[in-house]
Amino acid sequence: MPVARGPTPRFIFILLGAVLTGIFFLSSIHKSTPSAHQTSTSIPTKQFDASVDRSLLTGHVIAPKLGNETAKAELGRAAWKYFHTVMARFPDEPTADESSALKSYVYLFQRLYPCGECAEHFGELLKEFPPQTSSRSAAAVWACHVHNQVNKSLNKEIFDCANIGDFYDCGCADDETDGSGKKKVN
Repeated sequence: MPVARGPTPRFIFILLGAVLTGIFFLSSIHKSTPSAHQTSTSIPTKQFDASVDRSLLTGHVIAPKLGNETAKAELGRAAWKYFHTVMARFPDEPTADESSALKSYVYLFQRLYPCGECAEHFGELLKEFPPQTSSRSAAAVWACHVHNQVNKSLNKEIFDCANIGDFYDCGCADDETDGSGKKKVN
């Protein structure tokens, strides 16, 4: 029986590039109203400050359904790895701007996810479980919780969120600090 391989570095690079390109593209567009056939994710307005263009975050899911189950599974594994690593790299004590940026990212991640059907399901989860961005721990545990919600819907094993930091070890412990306890950014 062949051994399943994880996503290739090329695939992860392409996925990351697509997400960043989409974010750049969406940030350059002015407010637009989705047409009647497009669905929208409802986001409580009090979660964001006035500088965030809510229409970018609440718009319709962009990608169509992804019919190739093998591609969908590979994409899912790579996306979860990336998603959890983002949470593991988030500051322990984020500024209001950093918290708002992560919330915005999560909603854009959902809108731009390359599997439209998956994005719709994730949007429903975001309505029920809005992103928690008050700290690295809050973000990591929230991401683990919503990942487990997806796992439940797919009849997959539930992950023990108490071990999320060990499972998605990003090398964060090796980061240098600037003397004040904050991480140096290269």
